[in-house]
Amino acid sequence: MKTSMATMSLSGDLGEKLDSIAAAGFEGVEIFESDFLACGASAADVGLMVREAGLAISLFQPFRDFEGMPEPQRSRSFERAERKFDLMQQLGADLILVCSNVSPLSLGGFERAAADFHELGEHAARRGLRVGFEALSWGRHVNDHRDAWEIVQRAGHAAVGLILDSFHTLARGIDPATICHIPGERIFLVQIADAPQVDTDFLSWSRRFRTMPGQGALPIDDFIDAVETTGYCGYYSLEIFNDQFPPSSARMVALDGRRSLLSTMDRVTRRKPGA
Repeated sequence: MKTSMATMSLSGDLGEKLDSIAAAGFEGVEIFESDFLACGASAADVGLMVREAGLAISLFQPFRDFEGMPEPQRSRSFERAERKFDLMQQLGADLILVCSNVSPLSLGGFERAAADFHELGEHAARRGLRVGFEALSWGRHVNDHRDAWEIVQRAGHAAVGLILDSFHTLARGIDPATICHIPGERIFLVQIADAPQVDTDFLSWSRRFRTMPGQGALPIDDFIDAVETTGYCGYYSLEIFNDQFPPSSARMVALDGRRSLLSTMDRVTRRKPGA
């Protein structure tokens, strides 16, 4: 199992975040564009920082409001994508997260979205890059991983795959067993976050109340068990947004995160028949 953590999960500057993630024993790191921009270093220098910390970039994110846009926004989205791809190549990242569109301008329809992703896959493949589509639980037209998977299938491009996030699936009460039929090689990354039951909207719930796996009320074990059934062998990455974490505890939070993730994986393994 390869483990990763998102830079936005921690406080501090980018260098402190990378050092904390590496010291906790993670193999990979999700680079958030806001962390990159705040650090002031070039993309090449940030890539070097990551490698010198002993990490690999598991994901670069986010790319927002892409699929299903009318013109001229659609053409502008592809121009934005090319700039993101430029940055990724300088960083040494090969996978970008495209989260489902929340723009009121966006148009629904699987075929329209699939055509957009096929074309984006063509752009990415020319550079040796990959695109992962994630269904945000508050997405305007796509807010369910089953719909995201349908779009990925219809896109029919090897450079376009699915990104799963335990929060987005479980917060909506979607049965994790619906993941089991997805081929593991079509899942490009799996993000893990737990959360307590909170009476609020999905966006606020996600951005303020995520916790480490096993520290909330979501059926994380069932989610991971379903992912394991697919044969997935990529990163399990912590993406934890929580404004209640102490502001100067990056190393402690990273250590707690990896302990929680490994403990959860061990618990899932032990409950399998014959384990």
